[in-house]
Amino acid sequence: MNNEHHVCLLLEGSYPYITGGVSSWVHQLIKSIPELKFSLFTISPKKNMELNYQLPENVVGHHNVVINDIVSGKKMDKKRENAVFDQIKVIHKSFKANSNPDLNHLFSLIKEGDYLHRLAVLHDIGWKMLLEGNAKKNPIYAFADYFWAWKSAHDMMFKVIASDIPKADLYHAVSTGYAGLVGIVAKIRYEKPLILTEHGLYHKEREMEIKRASYVKGYQRDMWIQIYNKISQMVYQYSDKIITLFELNRKKEIELGALNEKTIVIPNGIDVMKFTSVKRQKRPGFHVGLVGRVVPIKDIKTFIISCKIILDMIPGSKFYCIGPDDEDINYFNECQILVERLKLNDSFEFTGTKNVMDYYTFLDVVMLTSVREAQPLVILEAYAAGVPVVATRVGNIPELLDYDERLLASPKDPEKLAQNVKWIFDHPSLLRDLIDRNKLKVVKFYDRQEVFRAYYELYRSIAIQGIDSKTRE
Repeated sequence: MNNEHHVCLLLEGSYPYITGGVSSWVHQLIKSIPELKFSLFTISPKKNMELNYQLPENVVGHHNVVINDIVSGKKMDKKRENAVFDQIKVIHKSFKANSNPDLNHLFSLIKEGDYLHRLAVLHDIGWKMLLEGNAKKNPIYAFADYFWAWKSAHDMMFKVIASDIPKADLYHAVSTGYAGLVGIVAKIRYEKPLILTEHGLYHKEREMEIKRASYVKGYQRDMWIQIYNKISQMVYQYSDKIITLFELNRKKEIELGALNEKTIVIPNGIDVMKFTSVKRQKRPGFHVGLVGRVVPIKDIKTFIISCKIILDMIPGSKFYCIGPDDEDINYFNECQILVERLKLNDSFEFTGTKNVMDYYTFLDVVMLTSVREAQPLVILEAYAAGVPVVATRVGNIPELLDYDERLLASPKDPEKLAQNVKWIFDHPSLLRDLIDRNKLKVVKFYDRQEVFRAYYELYRSIAIQGIDSKTRE
């Protein structure tokens, strides 16, 4: 590949609008391969969101789709409309038979700009499928609830399938879900290769959100979970290469249907020189920080409760929640109320978005209380900076923490998390060896330059392979 070729990144609910680990990774990926051009196809929840990142110079285009925005487009003629719904029926039969559907015919029938909204419930086939599904699977709940859930699901899928997707030499989806679905469309429409990177498992994250949502009732809950599972399976099926951050998630992808030979592990990476250059300066007292967004998946409430327990054990401790607090305002307000009720106002600070380097200079321990994670950059950064970590036993965290039970706790276990922090406080003589070992591990295995070089070589091999096979045809 050279600078005449470019990669189209397919992104949902992240870069360049939302800050966080995945967005930071995307930004650094683009900047780390200046010899390639990138275009962005992004899926956002609302219009006119502000960019939280300045796009690098090698980003040559950005097309955004608002997933819930219904826009007018060209209507399909009746013949093609019927053909589309015949194919949808065939695909639903494949799902019921637990077999992989062939999407080539359906996605070839749907063109850019097709107006498909409302067809899911107005077309005879769609309406019949809806009625049959409600009678069989949703008999005790209101039909209206099932109707709107069915319509919403199909509207969003139709929206991305009929999107105007930039032409590129290679498509790289940074999740399954709707971004992955766009990747399948691009692969079929333009006959170009598709790769997938999963930081976390999208369908599992959506499942957690759905089960927590009180407004999703009855079979609606099962329907949404099945939809996201099926989309993940289809993206695995159509991807030329599937990358995940660690071995456990690779095995879970295979369990859901990914072919073993398609899957590889490329870990996360950080700017090793930047974080190892942190000059540690001990401050009076004991300082505990959580680096992350104030959102439910990070379980900030468990962090706050842990802080109360730690304060009782280590009087005078100070606590910092370092990260953006405007993504879920209701949750942030609930966290503020919890701080007040636990009388932590004088000891606890929500810093908002800050330069974490300033905090790595003096923090005595970094905590991570998430209920779900993949391979957190925060742990790698803290290790490189020389800060010990206490965290929940989720994702790749146990491996990163060397399965050390003195540092690990189950999710939503504030007492064990607090006890682990107390162990660090009580054993300063043991920390030097731990810190040195952690720093060496990051330098050896998680250098961002090496990680993104691996992606460049992967882009190059897959794109050239695709061009060569096209030439042979």
